[in-house]
Amino acid sequence: MPWIAIGVFVVLVLVILFGIVVMVTPAQAADARSPFDYGVLTYLWVLCLSAFGGIVNFSRKLRDARTTPFRLTEFIGEIATSSFAGLLTFWLCEAAGVDRLIAACCIAISGHMGSRAVFKIEKFLEAKMGGTPPAEHGP
Repeated sequence: MPWIAIGVFVVLVLVILFGIVVMVTPAQAADARSPFDYGVLTYLWVLCLSAFGGIVNFSRKLRDARTTPFRLTEFIGEIATSSFAGLLTFWLCEAAGVDRLIAACCIAISGHMGSRAVFKIEKFLEAKMGGTPPAEHGP
């Protein structure tokens, strides 16, 4: 039963995001840069590239026997985390004016890194904004 609720939630979020992206007019896009300035095709290649990095990472975990082949929740979590990391990397590359081919490489690498990329981005932003990083746990 929770899978149905999660599926409905994901579909609803995607429909809302798609509607927002489609509703932005070219005149609005020329005024300021925002995540809504990019088309659906751009987001599609970003998400596919980063998700592919997540698939490669999951297959490496399978090869190293760190997971089993039938753990669907771990696979979906890996793809979602990789897509999120790739999306963040895309926005950071766009804000920094990075060439599109180099940005594609960064997106794929951060998709492969998954949550490690998110933590590195978090540490980078904390250092950039003058925040104090949380204390490290463990040895």
